[in-house]
Amino acid sequence: MRFGPVPIGEAAGLIAAHSVRAGEAMVKKGRPIGAEDAARLAAAGIAEVVAVTLEPGDVGEDAAAETLAAAVAGPGVTVEPPFTGRSNLHAAQGGLLVLDEAVIAGVNRVDEAVTLATLVPFKPVVPGEMVATVKIIPYAVPGVVLDRALAAAAPAIRIAPYRLSRVAAISTLLPGLKSSVVDKTLRTLEARLGPAGGRIVGEARVPHEAGAVARALRDAIERDGAELAVVFGASAIADRRDVIPAGIEAAGGVVDHLGMPVDPGNLLLLGRLRQDSPHPVPVIGAPGCARSPKENGFDWVLQRLLAGLPVTRDDIVGFGVGGLLMEIVSRPQPRDGGESADES
Repeated sequence: MRFGPVPIGEAAGLIAAHSVRAGEAMVKKGRPIGAEDAARLAAAGIAEVVAVTLEPGDVGEDAAAETLAAAVAGPGVTVEPPFTGRSNLHAAQGGLLVLDEAVIAGVNRVDEAVTLATLVPFKPVVPGEMVATVKIIPYAVPGVVLDRALAAAAPAIRIAPYRLSRVAAISTLLPGLKSSVVDKTLRTLEARLGPAGGRIVGEARVPHEAGAVARALRDAIERDGAELAVVFGASAIADRRDVIPAGIEAAGGVVDHLGMPVDPGNLLLLGRLRQDSPHPVPVIGAPGCARSPKENGFDWVLQRLLAGLPVTRDDIVGFGVGGLLMEIVSRPQPRDGGESADES
């Protein structure tokens, strides 16, 4: 591709690099310059224009963008028609945006003329939402550059649809915990489940004792058919031997991880029941901040589980980058030496 000033008498058939207006004559940026357009500009006193000349082997910006967008689109993603060197990718269904970051980085390393941008990984998206865009910077790219980008590409952008919908909510009780707090907690959980099509199929309020938690978990699965259980403790989980992890183990489950480098959300526990079956039931020991509708680490884990995505220890420890979400007003300066509280 050649780019630069061209005498107006030689501009017909080339691509306008910039919009040009002179009197009634007008040529828009990125559009081919017609013979009549060139004649009008010349008559208006324009001696030259900055134009683009395609060379053999060049691929126009729209065709290049659409071809590359199709190559990186995975399940649940649609590619929109290109315009001005851009092709947008949209979610065809609700769910979580799952990205192959290595592939995306590889495409972007090929050449400065080729760019691929996405939303943040694991973002909840709705049908029709734009999740990524391919933009070709110049008006065309050499075919060899596009070939290299396609060689680096793969279906790196997909939507993981929500798969779990039946959720059990178990609340442990201690003197001083008002029933109105539990009621509000359940309403907040329902609001979180709504966009994913989830619902609370079983709700239990039990003493803050391991045996009571174990019985409630077994009932949630065997009686209510829960696919996921959330346990809201009257007191925050302080140790793997505390009430909620002990209750999970007493119900025949396992505790996979306690603690998370996300604030708020530090005191989250992740476990499983029926861990040897093809469809184990995840259990979240919710941190105190899960009672609030504000985004916290609980949301990150809940959303992935609802989409049927595994949440491993590596996933959790990786949350630390970007895991400082906000200060909690109710506990003055906790990161400056103040006392910790159950909110996290």
